[in-house]
Amino acid sequence: MPELPEVETTRRGIAPYIDQQQLTHAIIRQARLRYPIPVEQVNCLIGQVLVSVERRAKYLLLKFNTSTLIIHLGMSGSLRIVSQEAEWRKHDHWQLAFGSVLLRYHDPRRFGFLIACDSVEQHGLIIKLGPEPLSDAFSTQYLQSKLAKRRAPIKTSLMNNELVVGIGNIYACESLFLAGIHPLTPCHQLTPTQLCLLHGHIQATLNRAIAQGGSTLRDFLNPDGQPGYFAQTLNVYGRAQQPCHQCGTPIDNLRIGGRSSYYCPQCQPLNPGKQ
Repeated sequence: MPELPEVETTRRGIAPYIDQQQLTHAIIRQARLRYPIPVEQVNCLIGQVLVSVERRAKYLLLKFNTSTLIIHLGMSGSLRIVSQEAEWRKHDHWQLAFGSVLLRYHDPRRFGFLIACDSVEQHGLIIKLGPEPLSDAFSTQYLQSKLAKRRAPIKTSLMNNELVVGIGNIYACESLFLAGIHPLTPCHQLTPTQLCLLHGHIQATLNRAIAQGGSTLRDFLNPDGQPGYFAQTLNVYGRAQQPCHQCGTPIDNLRIGGRSSYYCPQCQPLNPGKQ
């Protein structure tokens, strides 16, 4: 599933082409995605200028004066800027035209969605979201205050969107490895030193992934059609039984909250004692 870096890469890729441009046409070839596309609401935006292209968590927000389109890429979705001559491919489901610039959505699994709302900040998908992990609101002090009394595993908490948004499975695993923290460690057992390290590695990992174009995992392609290459630098995710880059110990994995969690038993010991 495209995570925060992939979605941010997409936002940065499409924004220069469509920001401040007038929506001139819309084609909905397949309205039955995860949620039915509100065709009439989309058509009502034709003639309006796109005010901004933003991201909140893993959602892309196309903001117009009267309404906002919320886009989620699902498991396999991607957005591309294409020319008017570009042929429709199988699994291309909708297109927004900004003059001669076409924004086209491709999704083989049809798990993404396009919905419209009048007040995006109050929408049910948005209103309960925690702070962005790269924002000033997500500070070490904030992390300490939210985790001090939690007994849940740190891996589960990092993927709780009400605590902090956008740290998906890949980047949670990578950040915990770099901080030397076992994914099953109860939150309340983490020391201030560990939390400071974790906070820094979360932000550094996400920034590095954005700079490198996201992850090549699954079906993600960035807007110019090229895969990101952050996956080439992964330390633990998807590397079960391969040697750790730091110590040579085979990478292990376990299921936490229904998700595979990869870690190094040597570099990320459980209950290592106070630091």
